[in-house]
Amino acid sequence: MGRRWLITGCSSGLGRALATAAARAGDALAVTARKTADLEDLAAALAGRIVPIPLELRDAASCEEAVRRAADRLGGIDILVNNAGGGLFGAVEEVSDAELRDQLETLVVGPWRLARLVLPLMRAQGHGHIVNVSSVAGRMAFPGLAAYVAGKHALEGMSQALAAEGAPHGIRVTVIEPGMFATRYGASMTQAHRRIPAYDVTNREMLEGARGMADNPETGRPEDFAAQVLGIVTAEEPTPLRIPVGADAYGYLEQADDIWREEFATARRLTQGTPPPSP
Repeated sequence: MGRRWLITGCSSGLGRALATAAARAGDALAVTARKTADLEDLAAALAGRIVPIPLELRDAASCEEAVRRAADRLGGIDILVNNAGGGLFGAVEEVSDAELRDQLETLVVGPWRLARLVLPLMRAQGHGHIVNVSSVAGRMAFPGLAAYVAGKHALEGMSQALAAEGAPHGIRVTVIEPGMFATRYGASMTQAHRRIPAYDVTNREMLEGARGMADNPETGRPEDFAAQVLGIVTAEEPTPLRIPVGADAYGYLEQADDIWREEFATARRLTQGTPPPSP
């Protein structure tokens, strides 16, 4: 019997590639997008394997209905992939409260809500796998992406706690940390309404790089991402909680780890070094 997936954000990019790979592997899937019209060609190409479902992550009722329909149509849910998301570009000073809340609703609250909805199903069947698609930004930061970085860091923290809570019930949790892939992420990224030119010195290059990510010959192919995730899900041996995907992801995170270790050592010297002599 094939696995039963619920994958969010399948209108394009990484979600669509993963849905295609899983269906071709013989699994059954409920795939979501804000507009099911964006899923019609996918459902037609993979007839009998794909159930398209509309989903607005920021709406609780929409999430509840999506999980109910997925479980009814598939007879249960073995794997939840929280993939849907989008970026907000803006310096901390530029991002408004409303813009920040909207970003966190998409990157944290929505995935948390879906996990909460599928967990009773997974506990009842004694197994399940929740895959949260984060980013290298879940373990490091980039100028101009503070809201996105905050959301991915929060998603990874939630995932780490959930992994400990779900393990006794046979529920695995995996955080996927992609590097750069040829998707619409950069092109579709919104910008904060307020703009302060003083931040161009740190942020302009980052924005231009993100906008051109899909056309960069060094970015990865979504199909390669899908193959990696499919291999992780089907692995029989235990897998790490956090798994970078993409050669550049390992490069980024190795640099971040070096910086973290240097900061840690400096902080230790600062706080636990030889105290000054008593007067």
